[in-house]
Amino acid sequence: MFMHATDASGYAYPLSRFAALFGERGLLLGAEDGEDVTVRYLSFDTRDMRDGTLFFCKGVHFREEYLAQAEALGATAYVSETRYPSRLPCLLVSDVRKAMSAAAFFDASERYSGLKVIGVTGTKGKSTVTYYIKAILDRSLPRECAVLSSIDNYDGVIREEAHLTTPEAITLSHHFANAVSSEISHLVMEVSSQALKYGRVEGVPFAVACFTNIGRDHISPAEHPDFDDYFASKLRIFDSCGIACINTDADHADEVLAYARARGRQIVTFGARPDNTVCVSEIRKEKDGICFRARTPSFDENFRITMPGLFNVQNAAAAIAVCHSLGIPSDIIRRGLDAARAKGRMEVYPSRDGKVISIVDYAHNKMSFEALLRSVREEYPGKKVVMVFGSAGGKAYSRRPDLGEAAGKYADYTVLTEEDSGEEPFERIASDIGESITANGGSFSVIEDRGEAIRDAILNHGDEKVVLILGKGRETRQKRGTVYVETPSDVDYTLRYMEEYETASAVLR
Repeated sequence: MFMHATDASGYAYPLSRFAALFGERGLLLGAEDGEDVTVRYLSFDTRDMRDGTLFFCKGVHFREEYLAQAEALGATAYVSETRYPSRLPCLLVSDVRKAMSAAAFFDASERYSGLKVIGVTGTKGKSTVTYYIKAILDRSLPRECAVLSSIDNYDGVIREEAHLTTPEAITLSHHFANAVSSEISHLVMEVSSQALKYGRVEGVPFAVACFTNIGRDHISPAEHPDFDDYFASKLRIFDSCGIACINTDADHADEVLAYARARGRQIVTFGARPDNTVCVSEIRKEKDGICFRARTPSFDENFRITMPGLFNVQNAAAAIAVCHSLGIPSDIIRRGLDAARAKGRMEVYPSRDGKVISIVDYAHNKMSFEALLRSVREEYPGKKVVMVFGSAGGKAYSRRPDLGEAAGKYADYTVLTEEDSGEEPFERIASDIGESITANGGSFSVIEDRGEAIRDAILNHGDEKVVLILGKGRETRQKRGTVYVETPSDVDYTLRYMEEYETASAVLR
């Protein structure tokens, strides 16, 4: 459901200010007379309109009728790559997305002064790192830390389930304004490669930018044509930040460090290297969590995370690096990490007899699959591994053989199912993944209905197993065709069918 954001108090600029701004950025192709027009709000969505709105005609599916609706709802001018037969003054631009970012953040340092924005990017772990940071900051600040993530959004006014990792620039600016009006001092957010590539965060003054890792993902005609484009997009998070936190254990770490240094950023490193700002060592799994040692210039102490997954130590190290750079004391960092959770990430549901352990996680690319599977094999020795997953339609085509390879090599059995197939036939997606599973020695079946696939994995294929339900977490929508359909989350399905397993086991006993 769409929820309105509030505008910043006193927001009012003449339309000519935006014409000049777009001209300065080399975006303006033409401007119609609008000397008397005052812009009081920015929007690209007819569901979020106010009197005095500057409306942006965005998207390949944009239709002229949307502009007419915007005019009826309060638009006083519009920005577009196409001039439409409208009475509203038009600012004609070469790139409406870049114009949106320019308009949203041209005065960011003034309007959002006092708000420290922390950006987290990487191929895997963004959500967990984001919520680790939030858990720590929530224990050190007078008000709850704002968050914008692929899980949910909170800005002091809006609290909602998220459906996009990084919102469009105008939506971001509304969230920032809400946080400022709510007297929130810190906001932590996930930053996707698409947001970086298309300028959604261009102009955002990140106090801290964190780079967790890089792998091959999101390669498709609709996203990034190749790895070089993907990597270059990720690096842009350092174009406007104060402090750069970088994982030295990640692939291409030296290139990441060189890029940040070339832009004059203050560098904070984390990982296993002894010379890191945050050096992590002595990782060990204990009964009540995963413990490790972290050494920084300020402290050398033991920490614990209670979220499962040995790979989460790396995510904890990223959070320590960010919070250390913000001057958070070690005791608060410790308490935050100990309590930190990320919804839909490594949620474990064991049966009472201990024979079936279901794990719901958002893992959806090769890096996250392999890290999860290695950790599960180590943490649950002797148990069979059954996987349930799919892959999104119309994008990330190279992800499919990678996921199939990981499942074929490391899982005992896989159930392929829907995962936002969109306009691409589900059968084609399943076939692409299945071929790779078979080529790597694995076995699988195909059940399109996600609920039935999860039920099959939990109730069948033997006992003494770990069932990995991957890719959706607590998301409550499936993209089918061109629309999103409300569905139970993977957690909902898991609880339902674990209860069915318990009932059947009780009968057998």
